[in-house]
Amino acid sequence: MMLHLQTWQEVEAYLQSAKGILVPIGSTEQHGPNGLIGTDAICAEAIAKGVGEATGAMVGPTINVGNAQHHLAFSGSITLRPSTLIAVIGDYVHSLMRHGFERFFFINGHGGNITTVGAAFQELYAETSLKPGGNSPGVRLKLKNWWETPGVQKLSKELFGKSEGSHATPSEVSVTQWVYPEAVKRVAMGAANTRSRDFADAADYRRLYPDGRIGSDPSLASPEHGQRFVEVAVSDIAEDYRKFMAV
Repeated sequence: MMLHLQTWQEVEAYLQSAKGILVPIGSTEQHGPNGLIGTDAICAEAIAKGVGEATGAMVGPTINVGNAQHHLAFSGSITLRPSTLIAVIGDYVHSLMRHGFERFFFINGHGGNITTVGAAFQELYAETSLKPGGNSPGVRLKLKNWWETPGVQKLSKELFGKSEGSHATPSEVSVTQWVYPEAVKRVAMGAANTRSRDFADAADYRRLYPDGRIGSDPSLASPEHGQRFVEVAVSDIAEDYRKFMAV
């Protein structure tokens, strides 16, 4: 159930029996020679949609620009400052809390969002805790990184081994190829840089990883693999969502 495809009356009816919502969050950034700039948001949205179908949960609009300053040396990348993303998440959650949503399960497609989303959650909890009026029920928030589920980790190791790398991975590129088969890019590429030094700003990242990849071989991606990744991610995360809503 995609919120943006409902009427307000349908959302109001949903809230009569459910208080949870799935929130896909990703990024708009380079993903190497054959990866789409929207990869992180595409993956998060596709998996959130599948989890919504499996559990009957509402799926909110995707937050498709995140913290990606280190990718700005590559054309097309867009970033929000951490403070801006915290504000966006806060306004998003407060808007839906006003209507009766109480539990927000964020499905994340971008590692660079993790710290900031955690800070946004703490801001929201602080606002609830500091509000006068006693111990009334407050908001509950959870972040789930789709690539870290047991099923996804097992499948990634089986299909790609060390060629998975950590950015512009064949697993995430595969998901986008399954979602948008008309946008598949076939590009020859050599071995990726596997340097492990932490990068700083955008220019530093570009010096370390000239084609955008970090230790990955996304030429191994395929739509067929993408379908398998979505299926296992949906299965794992649907179970996590049910547990989140049960307590």
